Amino acid sequence: MTTPIPHELAIFGVYIPPMLLAAIFGIMAALLTARLLNRARLSRFFFYSPLVSLAMMIIYTILIGTFIIGG
Repeated sequence: MTTPIPHELAIFGVYIPPMLLAAIFGIMAALLTARLLNRARLSRFFFYSPLVSLAMMIIYTILIGTFIIGG
């Protein structure tokens, strides 16, 4: 039997959609990754760094939403 997908999460009495929570965690993970790439000077190999950051935000949001929150 599969686990049901949560329709909403209650945090301190406030109902939050699971995709919003995944997006917040995805943005934080992408910002952390971008900061680590900048510190290691690896972001200079990217043609357009803001587009790479946006792509990382989308990828992290999908992965977090699928595997952690949708669980």
